[in-house]
Amino acid sequence: MPSTVIQSINYDPATRTLSVWFVPSGNRYDFYDVPPQTYAAFRKAWSKGRFFNAFIRDRY
Repeated sequence: MPSTVIQSINYDPATRTLSVWFVPSGNRYDFYDVPPQTYAAFRKAWSKGRFFNAFIRDRY
């Protein structure tokens, strides 16, 4: 997952929790009640950072 902002992501469909690890700190942040469609679109996004800012940050 090449990105200059997002190190890695993980999604738990049972709890609808999206975990995002950031570069360079490596800190993990959890986002709750994220729909599976949003996670799928995030995975497919060409720019993970832009997608995160537009569709996840400050929404979950």
